[in-house]
Amino acid sequence: MSTMPPEPLRAILDLARWAPSGDNTQPWRFEILDDHHFLIHGHDTRTWCVYDLDGRASQIALGALMETIAIAATTQGMRVEFQRRHETSESDTCIEAQLTDLPSVTPDPLAKVITRRVTQRRPLSAESLSPEQKQALALSVGDAFRVHWLEDSAQRWRMARLLFNSAHIRLTIPEAYQVHRDVIQWDAVQSEDRIPDQAVGLDPVGVALMRWGMQSWRRVDFLNRFLAGTWLPRLQLDLLPGYRCAAHALISSRHPLEGIDAYLAGGRAVQRFWLTATQLGLQFQPEMTPLIFSRYAREGRNFTRVEAALHEAQSVRSALNTLFPSEAVEAGVFVCRMGQGPTPAARSVRLPLERLLKESP
Repeated sequence: MSTMPPEPLRAILDLARWAPSGDNTQPWRFEILDDHHFLIHGHDTRTWCVYDLDGRASQIALGALMETIAIAATTQGMRVEFQRRHETSESDTCIEAQLTDLPSVTPDPLAKVITRRVTQRRPLSAESLSPEQKQALALSVGDAFRVHWLEDSAQRWRMARLLFNSAHIRLTIPEAYQVHRDVIQWDAVQSEDRIPDQAVGLDPVGVALMRWGMQSWRRVDFLNRFLAGTWLPRLQLDLLPGYRCAAHALISSRHPLEGIDAYLAGGRAVQRFWLTATQLGLQFQPEMTPLIFSRYAREGRNFTRVEAALHEAQSVRSALNTLFPSEAVEAGVFVCRMGQGPTPAARSVRLPLERLLKESP
């Protein structure tokens, strides 16, 4: 077992491990070099996750981790500098982190909400965001990124329909079934390395049907073909939550997204945006599949053996480009919804720090 890092590095990493990642995969490990120096070993999920075939989703998550480390460092009177080791591949990237004592640094206020940040998959209030909330959120992403909003009833309904249609791809391709089968923890309110079934957003009937269907692809296919199996989850997880919220937001880069460093920067902006929403008392849900399928369609990526789903992805791309400026979609790193609502009792937690440590060679 790896030796636990000394304080205050231990405190920094113990807070930073709460950074978000797709399906709670936590695609990183820490290698401690000394009390001010460590490596982040990132590994993407392209070999098994249809939503990460180019590694971009994991790179955004890795960027979110970097920003969380930077925020956590301020609570210990430190700042951090990162340097990506260019000799490593994008799929197994390594980032060097160097901490510097800076007693005069002011703790970042966002540090207080790192562990409170959570995903709420159920419908929210449609009460509009205030101008002050929108301004704080827009400023949070920094000068290199911008936020595009969908807020009025008609826009939210169009986005809800897009999510409903995009979900049909998600629920009818075997490549996605394999991901969903492996990332859900059944009979759970919390999960260290997956999504607990109670946090998915379905009612008890929906959870029971999902659990029965997830036993095999044949069952899922049977439900879809003969029992309209996609309708209930798409209504509960996409259409209703997509309409019942205050706003949808697209975070896009002001510059072309070229290479891993652009996505790491995007992940850092996303984490500050999400933490700012949490600080403002807003509930939040990522809505990444339309953006991912749109990118796959734009790049001509054959992400599934189901031919009809490839055509559906082109439709998703067209619809997304009618909701947001096409150049913003092309440079988009994150889509989400938010609004007032209760904090979910069920949630993904994180692996303990000792399980995230990597032995030095």
